Amino acid sequence: MRPFFRADVCCKMEFCSGRRAVLQLLRAVAPADRPALLQWMRTTRDFDEFIQDNNDVTLKSIAEDLRNCLPLEAMLSSEHLALQKIQQQPEPTVHVDAFLYDEDFIDSLCEEGRMSRNYCMVCGSHQTAPLGFISHSFSLTELKFIYHHVLPDLSGKVLVDIGSRLGTVLYGGYLYSSALQLYGVEMNEDFCQLQEMVIKKYQFTDRIKVLHADICTQGSLLQNADVVIMNNVFEYFLNEAEQTRAWEYINHNVRKQGSLLVTVPSLEESLSGLQSNIQLSLWVEEVPLNYDVYPEKDIDREALEQIHLYKIL
Repeated sequence: MRPFFRADVCCKMEFCSGRRAVLQLLRAVAPADRPALLQWMRTTRDFDEFIQDNNDVTLKSIAEDLRNCLPLEAMLSSEHLALQKIQQQPEPTVHVDAFLYDEDFIDSLCEEGRMSRNYCMVCGSHQTAPLGFISHSFSLTELKFIYHHVLPDLSGKVLVDIGSRLGTVLYGGYLYSSALQLYGVEMNEDFCQLQEMVIKKYQFTDRIKVLHADICTQGSLLQNADVVIMNNVFEYFLNEAEQTRAWEYINHNVRKQGSLLVTVPSLEESLSGLQSNIQLSLWVEEVPLNYDVYPEKDIDREALEQIHLYKIL
């Protein structure tokens, strides 16, 4: 009888031989060093390329699509105020979108001479200092932290991302949560078009909707939201009077008891320089977060600690 190919047997044999090889390698390690090796295997990110799930792959594909549509700094000429405020920072600062460019990608750009992590303090000298980096998007790790460790199960819930920009919060919510509906509210028409391009290409239209609008016209949406997310949402894009108006509008409309607010930075920091009448203690209660869920040393814990969760009272 002619033999036939069975893929499941082949894969099973490959797994068994691979497991055997790993165990043989472990047995060959000196007993005194074996615990350190096992600890490294539990915590290292060197295996990431072998264990990425399909959702991670999809988000990285989206990032590549967006990189092909945007300049390196991922800022548009229409963002006049944001560009001006970045230039006015006390130390030289550049916008590096954390969703589009992870640390490894930045390293490769630096090696190619297309980006630098430092600036010259005295022109022509060897005195350099680190450039400040700012991002208006969450990184892949930050998105997973929000949907896997910050927010509860979102089945049947409505999420609103204020200032959705590239749409990263929406794509992450589609892939990493069971949210019923994900709304992005974005004032910049160019970014709305980019989001629509991604939503259609990746067939996210059943659960994601992008609104080209000022958030101060979306009272009903905010009143019905179960989760509202804001990442560096106003400081670089509105003047102080407009920021105050927007925050007071949100304070007035995000009132559903038990609904959740995710912000970067904290509400206290966002409101500290504004003349507003918002009393946080009567509006929200901060929910403590565990920032130690990722034991890897190369995780940007400082970025995670900028993420804050509040429950509406």
